[in-house]
Amino acid sequence: MCIRDRFTRSQDDCVPMVVHDLGDRARVIHIPAGPQAPIPVAEVGDYLDEFAAGVAAFAAAEGLRYDLIHSHYWLSGIVAEKLQGYWGDVPVVHMFHTLGHMKNRIAQDAAERAPQARIDGESHVLRVADRIIAATPAEQAQLIWLYGADAGKVAIIPPGVDLQRFRPIDKKEAKRCVGIPCGDFNIMFAGRIEPLKGIDTLIRAMALLKERYPAVVENTCVAIIGGDPWADSPDAEMARLQALRQELNIHDVVVFLGAKDQNVLPCYYAAAEMVVMPSHYESFGMVALEAMAMGRPVIASEVGGLAFLVQDGLTGYHVPSRDPEALAERLYTLLADEDCREAMGQAARRYAEQFDWAIIAARLVGVYDELLGHDAPTLAATASLPLVDTTL
Repeated sequence: MCIRDRFTRSQDDCVPMVVHDLGDRARVIHIPAGPQAPIPVAEVGDYLDEFAAGVAAFAAAEGLRYDLIHSHYWLSGIVAEKLQGYWGDVPVVHMFHTLGHMKNRIAQDAAERAPQARIDGESHVLRVADRIIAATPAEQAQLIWLYGADAGKVAIIPPGVDLQRFRPIDKKEAKRCVGIPCGDFNIMFAGRIEPLKGIDTLIRAMALLKERYPAVVENTCVAIIGGDPWADSPDAEMARLQALRQELNIHDVVVFLGAKDQNVLPCYYAAAEMVVMPSHYESFGMVALEAMAMGRPVIASEVGGLAFLVQDGLTGYHVPSRDPEALAERLYTLLADEDCREAMGQAARRYAEQFDWAIIAARLVGVYDELLGHDAPTLAATASLPLVDTTL
């Protein structure tokens, strides 16, 4: 019987240890390791031994023998190696999602740089993992160029998207569903509130639009989804962005909506005219893919995976990173031209269909079968697979 278990660090002792939300014979297992509360990523590394021991104890109690480990993010790769100490020579497939060296190449100050411990950890995971999954050719090149990765270990397989959950829906219905508080036209950003996401570039671009095209901006709202804008002590980046909005006098066209549950996120995409990803670095750009699956054009910085994912002039537009002028002009183009928005949205949905989870999963199964020595795609019927993620 195939069992796919995804292990993650418990962040809330009120959440059941085992959750069956992923479907038939697939579970999310919350392992206590450190405080059962959200903690900074920098502190997660202190609890890797405890987390690995908890995973091993759970498997022993269930009488499970796993055939393969798929780890995500560098800390989980370290955990995967520790689990080999419990389970023997179980093959490891790893995906980084972001790379410390790439963060350092775009960092503006010391606070934005990845610590040396992360760089060393990523290099170690590259050596011990049996296969590495890169989301794009750009990431493959970065792994080889910056880390000296063995090219023979690296397979290029992008993340997939659930085309049933993320599909075009009626815009008016979506706006009623989410109750977006301002504007007839909506521009959406979704993601972590941190400097490398370039949200300040979007806010400055909106200030330029308000100055140059006041009639357009009068009926336009930017919805920023992520973080906690109502916290008594907001983090530094949230506070900086809110202050910038006030300084530029555009509090009437930029609204911070906070983090949203995955179940309602499709309605926010559908209620938007476009989605903007002004990041300084993205290894892939999952938000862009979800938006395109919803039939929304995407304006994105021409960096990392976004340069591959968004087709300039077809499914959206590329703009240079940290360039409010260029972003403002592309925002105006899409706001002013409904036919262009509709055509790009339809092209975006068609393009996103090649990332359907069934297609991507089949490619991953091919990697698993190769490692397990299967001549045909048999993993789905014969093996158990733990997915290890220590960052959630």
